[in-house]
Amino acid sequence: MGDGEIIEPLLLVSGAILAATLISKVARRLRVPGAVGFLLVGLALRALDSQLDWVSDDSASLLALLGELGVAALLFRVGLESKLDKLLEQLPRASLVWAANVSVSGALGFAAAWSCGLGALPSTFVAVAFSATSIGLSVAVWQELGKLDTPLGALLVDVAELDDLSAIVLTSMLVLAAPAIHAGTVEPAALAEAIGWIVLQLVGFGAACYLFSRYLEERLTRLFAHDEGDRSASVVLFLVGTGLAVAAIAGALGLSVAIGALFAGLMFSRDPEAIRAEHSFEPIHALFVPFFFLDIGFGVDLEHIGSALGLGAVLLVPAVLGKVGGVMLPFVPREGWRVGVLMGVSMVPRAEIALVVARLGNRLGEWAVSDRLYGALVVVCAATAIFAPVVLQRMFLAWPDAARAEAEAEAEAERG
Repeated sequence: MGDGEIIEPLLLVSGAILAATLISKVARRLRVPGAVGFLLVGLALRALDSQLDWVSDDSASLLALLGELGVAALLFRVGLESKLDKLLEQLPRASLVWAANVSVSGALGFAAAWSCGLGALPSTFVAVAFSATSIGLSVAVWQELGKLDTPLGALLVDVAELDDLSAIVLTSMLVLAAPAIHAGTVEPAALAEAIGWIVLQLVGFGAACYLFSRYLEERLTRLFAHDEGDRSASVVLFLVGTGLAVAAIAGALGLSVAIGALFAGLMFSRDPEAIRAEHSFEPIHALFVPFFFLDIGFGVDLEHIGSALGLGAVLLVPAVLGKVGGVMLPFVPREGWRVGVLMGVSMVPRAEIALVVARLGNRLGEWAVSDRLYGALVVVCAATAIFAPVVLQRMFLAWPDAARAEAEAEAEAERG
């Protein structure tokens, strides 16, 4: 790439950074999540590109790379700030919420797609896409409002992580099985072997992260902390390098970069030295995270949206009701409807994983995910990604004590 070819990508990046700075200031004044502004800028950039064709392939690839770095930075910080013991305490409860919301959202998605005459396999792709949650979008709002470090925030991270992991596993199974089902040549033994390999990879990755955290992390962090010069800079560089490596390994295994980055942050969350270095990580977080949301907006294919708006509007209803209703089922009897709705709306956004499900199905052929259905799923993802964070922030402003009340109720239940 010569000097002339690199000018446009550099201008795109510099413009995005300056726009992110401006959007952050405006969003704080308007009390709107900054993520929504970045998404809208990405959509506007895609609209301009569709008319003027001024974003080159190199610039689009650079934007996608920065988007991956953004989601890695966001989830790494979430993991780093999380208290692992609190997450583990919430895991049994999170499993119940996960089972309810995935079952309800998947069933409603399948039923809605089937009622639109899409057939069994396309309806199954819709169900799997609707079972996922874009953890980054809602977590950004919770983090921005200082609500993530609560029992309810820990529960949100657990449930969203389980949603994404199950969606990844279900997607892998579906992509393997769908061609054979379509052709009528299903081989149960081969399918079972493939599924077992996926589960083995997931368990092995989690075990490797635990062993690193338990036996190597503290020693390596201390080694970098005792280097000459700026200790915090050395530790941060070690954290970033290790975090990116773990996220890349997770992506290579098909577990998603977001899941890998979250696991990487959790690996360091028990170490006080790493926690102290978290403040030095803030500029890296502020630089890359906007690109995650901007890339989601730019990734929306506007060509198929026009013909798919009707179907997308129909599917949007079960996409929202499935998560809100599924999450409320285990919450309302104990914490009340406000906490249930708050958590349900937090699970509504769909973005990267749902779009991956749609894209993989579309690549299989029209019999799996047609261009019209793909466009409809893009509409659903765009709508939930833009509006859910806004609604969530408004709910926090209207119910400022919701998370506190849930924590008090949990403490009271433990005392009783």
